[in-house]
Amino acid sequence: MLKPVTVKTDLYPANTDARKEIDDALKAAAADNKRVMLMFGGNWCYDCHVLDQALHEGQAGQIVKDGFLIVHVDIGEGNKNLDLVTKYETTIDFGVPTVVLLNVSGRVIYSSTKGEFEAARKMMKKDLVAFLNEWKSAVVHHP
Repeated sequence: MLKPVTVKTDLYPANTDARKEIDDALKAAAADNKRVMLMFGGNWCYDCHVLDQALHEGQAGQIVKDGFLIVHVDIGEGNKNLDLVTKYETTIDFGVPTVVLLNVSGRVIYSSTKGEFEAARKMMKKDLVAFLNEWKSAVVHHP
């Protein structure tokens, strides 16, 4: 299972412009042929921290480093950036984190709409790795 989090970091800074972060990530992703992973959630969300930690360590961390750029989209108390929730074809009705994957042109290629990541603390590492492998870009450029 994914490791528990002992220290919560500021994954979702209050003054961040999510639209600009997404645009910047899409430009960088296009240059590196990576996918963009949007992680909708909030600093109060324990499972958001568990998932983020898992995406930065071990086998999952290597896959993310090679193939994804992560953008944290703050939903506040469920009332912030809701236009982005709609734009990126997802919902927060079943809890967060909600994960959306974008290709380099910004098109949604995966959206968790049924709370698939909401209980991240109960996810198995192998399931996260399988998910990442399934959705990573087919072509990754190495320097």
